[in-house]
Amino acid sequence: MRGLRGKRVLISGGSSGIGLATAGRFLEEGSRVFLAGLAEDEVATAVAGLEHKGEVAGLACDVSLEAGVARLMAAARKALGGIDVLVNNAGTARRDPFLAIAPGDWDRILAVNLRGMFLVGQAASRLLVEQGTGGVIINMASTNAMAGEEDYAHYNASKGGVLVLTKTMAVELGTHGIRVNALCPGYIATPLNAAISATIGGAGFEAAYVSARIPLGRVGRPEEVAAAYAFLASDDASFIHGAALVIDGGQLAVM
Repeated sequence: MRGLRGKRVLISGGSSGIGLATAGRFLEEGSRVFLAGLAEDEVATAVAGLEHKGEVAGLACDVSLEAGVARLMAAARKALGGIDVLVNNAGTARRDPFLAIAPGDWDRILAVNLRGMFLVGQAASRLLVEQGTGGVIINMASTNAMAGEEDYAHYNASKGGVLVLTKTMAVELGTHGIRVNALCPGYIATPLNAAISATIGGAGFEAAYVSARIPLGRVGRPEEVAAAYAFLASDDASFIHGAALVIDGGQLAVM
């Protein structure tokens, strides 16, 4: 991708799954990376596993907490000297029928997926405006932002919020030279999805889901979403702003 070499990239939720693949992709593109994750040991393992690819550091924090986000931004700024790209990727999910969702579970999903997206996005935007050289923010939404999948009302609501937040950020930040877009992946082979599917049939559930809902006939790979992150951050996407890029193997095309 053009224009990524030397870029300073902050990745929230970068210690596993899509975020980890994205950190690897940006390092391969010659970017400098600072990643965050919830668990300290997972962050340390991720950084150690990526160091052969380039300059990378990380920090454990909870993006739903203001103090955690403040620590993250200070650490990223110190390590990288500023940021050029925010991959706002941190998120969580669980499967519950609407009638059985506990308020505490609702609150946690919204706290990480929407409040965390806002807190990290706002903090990064303030730094980008202060730097005065523009930048790129890419928020992690989902195909669940565009349709209501059963048993995921809390997750669907959080990702729908991310999608509208992204468009509003694009409207307000464009004049500062900050491009803001969202990614909307479908079913991707991540540790989180594997853990959820294991509770409802494992490989059998996944095979049935693919057969019924994904026209390409397979689940997506984290590296495929990472490539989309890299594209939207690159100069090749210089006039893409306020958009939602779907990466779903045709999942949303199914009636």
